[in-house]
Amino acid sequence: MGNSYLPQELIRKKALDGTWEPEEIRFLIGGIADGSLADSQVGALAMAIFLKGLSAPETAELTLAMRDSGQVLQWDLPGPVIDKHSTGGVGDLVSLTLGPMVAACGGYVPMISGRGLGHTGGTLDKLDSIPGFQTQLDIEKFRSVVKDVHLAIVGQTSDLAPADKKLYSIRDVTGTVASIPLITASILSKKLAAGLQGLCMDVKTGNGAFMETKELSIQLAESIANVCFHAGIPIASIVTDMSQPLASCAGNVVEVVYAIDYLTGVLREPRFHEIVMKLSSELLVLSGIHTDIDESRIKLESVLNSGKAAEIFERMVYAQGGGKNFLTTYKKDLRWADYQSPIIAEKTGYISSIETRELGLIVVGLGGGRKSPGEAIDFRVGLTEIAELGRKVEEGDVIGIVWGKSAEDAGRFAKQASNCFQIENECPKLPELVLNTFIRS
Repeated sequence: MGNSYLPQELIRKKALDGTWEPEEIRFLIGGIADGSLADSQVGALAMAIFLKGLSAPETAELTLAMRDSGQVLQWDLPGPVIDKHSTGGVGDLVSLTLGPMVAACGGYVPMISGRGLGHTGGTLDKLDSIPGFQTQLDIEKFRSVVKDVHLAIVGQTSDLAPADKKLYSIRDVTGTVASIPLITASILSKKLAAGLQGLCMDVKTGNGAFMETKELSIQLAESIANVCFHAGIPIASIVTDMSQPLASCAGNVVEVVYAIDYLTGVLREPRFHEIVMKLSSELLVLSGIHTDIDESRIKLESVLNSGKAAEIFERMVYAQGGGKNFLTTYKKDLRWADYQSPIIAEKTGYISSIETRELGLIVVGLGGGRKSPGEAIDFRVGLTEIAELGRKVEEGDVIGIVWGKSAEDAGRFAKQASNCFQIENECPKLPELVLNTFIRS
């Protein structure tokens, strides 16, 4: 880092409501990447942004500086390089199904994903439940799998957006995670470093999302759309509902099985299917693979029903270290917890609300998520057959199953889970599945 600026003066400038120039932002991010900014300074910088915010141009410059803090991939492939990202929730396993479907339609998907955070599940943790599957690939192996299979799902490497990795670790312990400019830059710096030519962003809202209010979710979706547009990347940024689990399950192994059931046609629940089709079709249109949404949906249904998308998933598993015929062997390869206990409806009526975040925390309590960074998790535990909003139930009906590592765990968390379902005499008005869509291309 050069000597043209003093970090403490730039931090003070923002704390006093000042506006950073592009070169000042580049200086600060360069200092985070090369370690010349002390952790205390990085924490103060994050807090200044958290409290004072950034303008749209500042947010865009911060994102691009973080992208450029490491390697930016370049691709020479015969189709568009595209991806999808979600802000996370409960039962949100869309990446496991969308990736193979879009790849089967002609896209190349270098998906850089994350681990579970708080009450939300992580795509990497789900894939780690597959014996032998490697989520940490070096860049050359990553490139090779994307070229050959059209899809690879991996964790962030030290070469891609290293400033984000350092900044995020400090945000996590300084109470500065929930900042729209910082969230925008964190998400997009990694995605843009992957060399994308198109992105679909799924911003969740509701009691199972990090952004619980519709207003904050819309702000984040629009911020992400605007920064992508500034960077020259076509994007569909979509706000979707997370006031109940998206799939009827939550956990690691249970979500992988659900994804396989979806791809092979065993189970296609309407809400989950509609979100997958919405995000996938928007991605195919903005990347130029298809000209309109209807054409995209027809093609997506085709690759699902023909088994082509399922084949892509199986090839990815093998290419990343799993078994060669995983779709044939997965029932014996994937281990479930030994004990199960039903979640029981405590009265007769209609399910009017679900404490979705609490259901996610129950998975964590069972051992399926982390209470502290780096903690080992139990891939086998989770929830299945989770009842949806609006379902009519009788007192004593089963509205879900808890899978635990002990009979005591399963029973205790099943009782806790039953308290997450509010049951009323009248059927509630169901929330809209897709609330807002921002297209920038």
